[in-house]
Amino acid sequence: MSRESHGRSSTRDLIFNAVAGASAGAIAATFVCPLDVIKTRFQVHGLPKMPPPARRSVIISSLEHVIKNEGVKGLYRGLSPTITALLPTWAVYFTVYDQLKGLLQSHVDGNNHFSIGANIIAASGAGAATSIVTNPLWVVKTRLQTQAMRPGVVPYRSLLSAFRRIMHEEGFQGLYSGLLPSLAGVSHVSIQFPAYEKIKYYLARRDNTTVDKLSPGSVAIASSLSKIVASTMTYPHEVVRSRLQEQGQARDTANQYTGVADCIKKVFQKEGIPGFYRGCGTNLLRTTPTAVITFTSYEMIKRFLHQVFPT
Repeated sequence: MSRESHGRSSTRDLIFNAVAGASAGAIAATFVCPLDVIKTRFQVHGLPKMPPPARRSVIISSLEHVIKNEGVKGLYRGLSPTITALLPTWAVYFTVYDQLKGLLQSHVDGNNHFSIGANIIAASGAGAATSIVTNPLWVVKTRLQTQAMRPGVVPYRSLLSAFRRIMHEEGFQGLYSGLLPSLAGVSHVSIQFPAYEKIKYYLARRDNTTVDKLSPGSVAIASSLSKIVASTMTYPHEVVRSRLQEQGQARDTANQYTGVADCIKKVFQKEGIPGFYRGCGTNLLRTTPTAVITFTSYEMIKRFLHQVFPT
């Protein structure tokens, strides 16, 4: 292949990765948004106080509570910044991930299978890049999803309204609150993606096929198992991140956190270890299907684009 044709191919692959990643992220975000709203509120405010019968189904009861008090629209609070954030997040993530894997070609074994170290480097680099780029959008999403629980606070009217007010009232620091735990969350993808690749490799060997020809069912299995492992191991950073991102709306300065270490200390003192796993069950119910939808859609859309627009 000539240098020119290789350049066209590389550009085409970058575009395909971006389109497939963005499309997959938007599909998944819309599907699980109601659970994302509930999870974020659990993380920030803890479990709601409900009568004993409701505790048997706290997630369902919480969804019903939101619908009763805020309407169906309440279940989709923060969806626009979520999709706005996920479009560049997955577009950048999958693109950077594949590019870094390309740069690490020397770390491939005899079966054309990347080493765990190479996968960790690629996943971590892509995760750090997307965290820095999209953190302001996640701050806005968190504020929009939790503002209904603060009746004394003037609500944000829209995505742009939230951006303008945060910039005016808190400056860039407000838009980048929670960035440090978000960067710590790179540990999540450094676990998830290598696990995902390993499971795909194992399933391909079992089915006597190649990784790029795995069935949608096999991709779904690999994505769900890797997500469950990574989410359970790294969940506490999400609680810390959500509380730091949300506190800009707080008026009780005595309960505000001065930073990551202060947040960890106060959560541990007041709530113990369980405090770092608030909403974890809801998170798994949300992230597992999200991962299945995102990764399976990504793989299938990318294959489709390669078939429709061959080299």
